[in-house]
Amino acid sequence: MAWGHLRGSSLALLALAACAPTATQQAEGPFPAADRPVARIVSPRWSTEQDRDSRDEAQQVMAKAGIKRGMTVADLGAGEGYYTIRLAAHVGKEGRVLAEDIVASIHDALAERVARDRLDNVSVRLGTPADPKLPANSFDRVLMIHMYHEIGQPYEFLWRMRPSLKPDGLVVVVDADRPTQRHGTPPALLKCEFAAVGYTQVARQDMPSAGGYLATFKAVGRRPEPSTIKACVNR
Repeated sequence: MAWGHLRGSSLALLALAACAPTATQQAEGPFPAADRPVARIVSPRWSTEQDRDSRDEAQQVMAKAGIKRGMTVADLGAGEGYYTIRLAAHVGKEGRVLAEDIVASIHDALAERVARDRLDNVSVRLGTPADPKLPANSFDRVLMIHMYHEIGQPYEFLWRMRPSLKPDGLVVVVDADRPTQRHGTPPALLKCEFAAVGYTQVARQDMPSAGGYLATFKAVGRRPEPSTIKACVNR
């Protein structure tokens, strides 16, 4: 499973008939299991970067997410780097981008692309399915673009991600409004799972150019103890 390979197009619907969801994965330790299926990856690439740019996808997402020059941004599930490359240009030399993926071969290919394009403000990191392994107190924005439905252990993932945000930092989620087994996340379920780990939703708006909606979250109060987190019921 490689985060982010299926970002931002309704063309994925053409392949859904061949894509069966995994069973709900059991979390290890004190974190609850998610009450929902986990989507499988359909294909490593099904829409070109040129096609996505023709819909102004990345520029609209960055604008709605409030990403500005000089910010530090994490691109989780960076895949082949569609957002990483455009974020690097958007934040400029004063900003920083950390691109993360969980598959070593994808990580290595993106690192080669970053080096080839001489993106000195980008670093590439290998995460794990339950932990993005982000440095603490580092990010103005953490982007999760069309990958949330692929996270098998969302409560642990969000809990471990939370310290990486700066005090005013936001998590930005783009996904489709459909069940997780159909490569989306219902907005109410997304809001509930984030709230269970101590995030509050700041805003949600339609994002048709990126294949769904965009929601932003901020961390509020103390991070809960893992054993007190209650799983949301997926109805």
